[in-house]
Amino acid sequence: MNRKLRFGMIGGGRGAFIGAVHRIAAQMDGRAELVAGAFSSDAARSRASGADLFLDPARVYGSYAEMARVESRKPAGERLDFVVIVTPNHQHFPPAKLFLEAGFNVVCDKPVTFNLAEAKKLRALVKKTKKVFALTHNYTGNAMVKQARDFVRAGKLGELRKVVVEYPQGWLSTALEQTGQKQAGWRTDPKRSGAAGCIGDIGTHAENLARYITGLEIKELCADLTTFVKGRRLDDDGNILVRFVGGAKGILHASQISVGEENNLNIRIYGSTGGLEWRQEHPNELIVKFPDQPAQIWRRGNGYNGDTAKKFTRIPAGHPEGYLEAFGNIYAEAFRAIAAEVGGKPLPKDLDFPTIDDGVAGMAFIETVVKSSKLGAKWLKFPKA
Repeated sequence: MNRKLRFGMIGGGRGAFIGAVHRIAAQMDGRAELVAGAFSSDAARSRASGADLFLDPARVYGSYAEMARVESRKPAGERLDFVVIVTPNHQHFPPAKLFLEAGFNVVCDKPVTFNLAEAKKLRALVKKTKKVFALTHNYTGNAMVKQARDFVRAGKLGELRKVVVEYPQGWLSTALEQTGQKQAGWRTDPKRSGAAGCIGDIGTHAENLARYITGLEIKELCADLTTFVKGRRLDDDGNILVRFVGGAKGILHASQISVGEENNLNIRIYGSTGGLEWRQEHPNELIVKFPDQPAQIWRRGNGYNGDTAKKFTRIPAGHPEGYLEAFGNIYAEAFRAIAAEVGGKPLPKDLDFPTIDDGVAGMAFIETVVKSSKLGAKWLKFPKA
């Protein structure tokens, strides 16, 4: 393709955190350009946000329905190639469905929908329309996460036995939502967030990271969710025991009331012959452990890294990469698929980004965890997605 991809954004206007992150990531490699948007359910706020971004006022819309209607009528040389959905969870499914049906590719923030039923309907629609659907589980875009996956898949850890994945934060250790803080407000509201709070917001990242690196599927789980902050309507802490298909065992812990923690997503994987550890706050390092050897620290950007890690490394060793670059890597892979789809060509077979299938698995995880906890931490079989 000899031009930039054109995209529109739904949500992500003034006061939004994740919208700006998506805009940076999508435009990081100069392969896409934001040209349209419905940035808020409030039409005036949407137009003000569009002005902030110096967009043509004619392509800043008061609603995503208006944007779908107008943009779908534009000629091929002006038409959007994809849309990015960065709204609260309850507003993921309606615009995704509308734009897929209108013939647009979609990039969506996680979790994919409000509930599992919506996720399954969306998956059926993606298959029917044959459009590209990318889900931004951004942590899987880190180069050393790719290196960890390659270690596991190559059998260098032996038979997998234990997976420990944690995601502690401390920002909701008080009733922040009662102060009017926007991000806390919708994440703790069951009408906008869904059946889970902490588990839906960050627990899904932990589950996705474990599945991505190990390739293991959950067989059954036992969950204990807690709401520590008085008056809060959704969980702010969760502890989950996991049994994987094949016999490996796991522990998944997610918390937003862990005082003093910032964004400490980390994973440890142990096999019969070795182990590894990766921490999101130190994303350029992968710790590899073998019996009777000192622990090895593999760093991003070096010649000893595998081909996959090298592919997703942007700058030389010693120049740190992190959150934004990982997000950019997800977009870069999605753009390979979108460019092929727009050009009427077969999609590359080596694409490496989260899809609608990851979204369905994530929603199945949320619903099973919530159900297990409500039943008194009962072991439940994981549903086949």
